[in-house]
Amino acid sequence: MPEKTIAQIERGQFFVIAGPCVIESEELCLQVAEKLVEIRDKLKIPLVFKSSYSKANRLSGKSYSGPGIDEGLKILSTIREKFQLPILTDIHETTEISAAAQVADILQIPAFLSRQTELVRQAAATGKWINIKKGQFLAPEDMQHIAKKANSKKVMLTERGTTFGYHNLVVDFRSLLIMKETGLPVVFDATHSLQLPGGSGSTSTGQPKFAEALAKAAAAVGIDGLFVETHPNPKDALSDAGAMLSLDKIEALLVAVMKVREAVSS
Repeated sequence: MPEKTIAQIERGQFFVIAGPCVIESEELCLQVAEKLVEIRDKLKIPLVFKSSYSKANRLSGKSYSGPGIDEGLKILSTIREKFQLPILTDIHETTEISAAAQVADILQIPAFLSRQTELVRQAAATGKWINIKKGQFLAPEDMQHIAKKANSKKVMLTERGTTFGYHNLVVDFRSLLIMKETGLPVVFDATHSLQLPGGSGSTSTGQPKFAEALAKAAAAVGIDGLFVETHPNPKDALSDAGAMLSLDKIEALLVAVMKVREAVSS
């Protein structure tokens, strides 16, 4: 099944990347994955499970950053085997790539690390798909140069908002069209695009109530995939509590997005 989903993505079928920001526990990941599979089967949409074993770019040293690579990959492997879901997870250093590639179907280059040449090159050299998130500090046309570093066709680019002042992001929907000029799949991150970085002083907050509106707008522009971080109880989440979308709202968001896609393509 993971290979089938990846094949669907490669054929250009619209897909979703979803899951909790960071692994809090195996129990939480199982709960989220079970619900996402239920939605996937109901809506017949390819789905990739996303969660991070480590978040290496926290503002505060006191922020929860995950269980670490060994325990985290073990949990992600369980999710992959139990639910037959392809896995996407972040990598932060070249030393993590080999281990992560044994579990993940898609290796993600975080936005803050998108210009790290060797990280991109060595991740692509595994033969796995890589998802490069556009840095908040980059123009969309800059992403063509970063994508070329990979020297691979298995690259997708994700828009996650652009720095707008100190504690805000803004989405320029032209960026989706500009990045599509590369010929690579383009994904819209509906939750990180609504972050308020460092908005409460030491942790990031967000405005997930606008996620559906932005996701529908991105669908109207024409995206290949949608990225959404979700949690059963976002306010209790250990990471990105202010930005993740509640798990019980994911189905409605996807239904709305797919209606827009159908309207645009008809």
